[in-house]
Amino acid sequence: MSLTLNREDRRLKSLLEWIEFPVTKVEPVAGDASGRRYFRVFIPDGQLIAMDAPPPEDVNRFAKVATLMRRVGVKVPEIYALESAMGFALLEDFGDRSYLSCLEETNADRLYGQALNTTRLLQTTLEADQLDLPSYSEDLLNRELGIFLEWLLDRWLGVVPDDRLWQRTIQVLVENALEQPRVCVHRDYHSRNLMVMGGESPGVLDFQDAVIGPVTYDPVSLLRDCYVSWPDQWVERWSERYRQSLIQAGMSVGPQHWQRWFDLMGAQRHLKAAGIFVRLWLREGRRGYLGDIPLTLGYVVAVCARHDPLRPFGKFLREVVMPQVREKL
Repeated sequence: MSLTLNREDRRLKSLLEWIEFPVTKVEPVAGDASGRRYFRVFIPDGQLIAMDAPPPEDVNRFAKVATLMRRVGVKVPEIYALESAMGFALLEDFGDRSYLSCLEETNADRLYGQALNTTRLLQTTLEADQLDLPSYSEDLLNRELGIFLEWLLDRWLGVVPDDRLWQRTIQVLVENALEQPRVCVHRDYHSRNLMVMGGESPGVLDFQDAVIGPVTYDPVSLLRDCYVSWPDQWVERWSERYRQSLIQAGMSVGPQHWQRWFDLMGAQRHLKAAGIFVRLWLREGRRGYLGDIPLTLGYVVAVCARHDPLRPFGKFLREVVMPQVREKL
């Protein structure tokens, strides 16, 4: 095998022992911001992806959501084997051509069009009230914003915002999320989790945390990506195309209302993401995401400047938080 096994990595040893096929080579595959790990395993007839998902990860939930998405035509990996107790799965290999690695100005319009078509499948062909998925509740939205407050502001920067400013900000963001139409939400729909496969649809990964939640959540995750940015006019064009596609599917929402939903939903998500990036560093020693914080918080600063109720928080981010973030990096 090409991978030198750590003598202390008992889970990896157990994972390889669990695989019934003869394994000729193993390679680590870049993972996500969770506790899951992925390995490409080579067998005589080809190659597969082995997933190690220790508790509290849930491979049964992964399989359940995969079945749900595959039913409506979303291209998710086939699951060839599952070991629920250990948290192991053997999956179809979608390769290494992520959107993040392939996107260019010349193909962005086509690839984003395909990705938004897949989002539309989830949002318009699945009846939210009939899905056995968790709700993106007020409590969950608040807990996610709390990650930013605890990990980025308090633990990393040692900054505590005025409580009235913080409470007013999260009230605006949470109310915005809760007033939107509820649909199936992938919840991590961005360039690291979409694979260029050929054909008219991307391969979709990291979907196990799907919930029932706000209609703009996945579109803003995709178009205001924490890892790649595009000119505002491009994002506005893609977002408007998507709004029009929802209207054709029977969902009525005006352009100004949509833009407000889109902007403020992005601010909630980006604050959460920035907090998670810091938590990965402080709690797990994973520094790789820290460099994405300036872009992620830059989106929030821009949104705050466009929406009066958020202007005071935007000033706090711009004048207090961003300078300290740049200094830390």
